[in-house]
Amino acid sequence: MRYVIALLPVIFLSGVAFGDIQAETVEYSDGETVSKGYFAYDDSSDAERPAVLVIHEWWGLNDFARAKARELAEAGYLAFACDMYGRGETTDSPERAAELAGALRAEPALLRKRAAAALAALKGHRLADSERTAAIGFCFGGGAALELARSGADVDGVVSFHGDLDTGEGAEAGKVKAAVLVLHGGDDPHVSDADLKSFMDEMRTAGADWQVNIYGGAVHSFTNPAAGGDPSSGAAYDKEAARRAWDAMRAFFEDIFGG
Repeated sequence: MRYVIALLPVIFLSGVAFGDIQAETVEYSDGETVSKGYFAYDDSSDAERPAVLVIHEWWGLNDFARAKARELAEAGYLAFACDMYGRGETTDSPERAAELAGALRAEPALLRKRAAAALAALKGHRLADSERTAAIGFCFGGGAALELARSGADVDGVVSFHGDLDTGEGAEAGKVKAAVLVLHGGDDPHVSDADLKSFMDEMRTAGADWQVNIYGGAVHSFTNPAAGGDPSSGAAYDKEAARRAWDAMRAFFEDIFGG
């Protein structure tokens, strides 16, 4: 299926420096939906560099997603934390978050189109090496990154941190161009063993280049300190699992980007 993506000219709304790390809020669009994304990069050099799309949790583009973009910038990447909901909408309400995320997950084509618009905005940045790109996501965003891969998007790799693995539109054989890395909590109650098996079977059938890392004892949201420290709740921060997962992502990037 082909999607027509309309992009507004990138408009720099604000710029804040963190040492050599520059942060810029920009507007971009998918059709009539105008979104507010967040670029982070080291501005001590004008050289192009690998570019990474960061897709937020179901809360929307909040401080956690922006912090991850800055971490990537500190590691030498151009990072773009996107806005999947439009208008910069965020929420602290689980009910509203479920409504926003559920509306996109119920329409895989729309979800993929919205992620593709963000990827196009990332590639359009003056510092982006458009031949070396990746997408990462957390929880809802992890599932969205996988949908981007399923769509056959021109991206080198995608990384899902404790993301949704099920889909309403499975990958077709030979369509997945991106290498895929899934970083999964072994005790995540929100992703069943059946979901994990179905995902692996889907990747095999698609002929994808895929990996799954499973972190024993980790539950949902294990990378986010805001998730608290009670695994019995089903969502909790796990410092060691978060460190290992981030290190795995860094090694994955070195592999797909050629060092």
